Amino acid sequence: MAAGATYIPIATQTLGSAATTVTFSSIPSTYTDLVIITNFGLTATGGGLAMYYNGDTGANYSDTILEGNGSSAVSVRETNNPYMGVGPYWVGASTTLTNNTIINIMNYANTTTYKTMISRGNNPAGEAGAYVGLWRSTAAITSVILRNVYGTSILAGSTFTLYGISAA
Repeated sequence: MAAGATYIPIATQTLGSAATTVTFSSIPSTYTDLVIITNFGLTATGGGLAMYYNGDTGANYSDTILEGNGSSAVSVRETNNPYMGVGPYWVGASTTLTNNTIINIMNYANTTTYKTMISRGNNPAGEAGAYVGLWRSTAAITSVILRNVYGTSILAGSTFTLYGISAA
């Protein structure tokens, strides 16, 4: 991010009912980077957030996941995935809106490089994590789709805000 960058709100979604995905579409190419800030809950089967771009669910994503809970830690490397992990994974109930993730998407409109992201998140199970991801495409990102990695619902009341970063 450039020094003096400014967060410009592009869109906010607050789920009125449970949903399996949250989509930001028609993203303008007028910013340098994107940031998504979330506050969400998931259905009782647990899970975590997964993200993909422009409707691409092919095996074009890679990510590295680092998570810990204060007494143990795990590192996972995934390649040729149909999505990138962007939030802590867990199994069990998460029926409160206490999962928080901040996602930074760099150079999203550049059409000569692959797209990268970094995110940080935490959940009610006391886990925190950092995630880096790569989309092996040079296409500009025009839409972002978030879903529960296990395919179950994101709870009503969950909020997702997309910001554009404008260099000063």
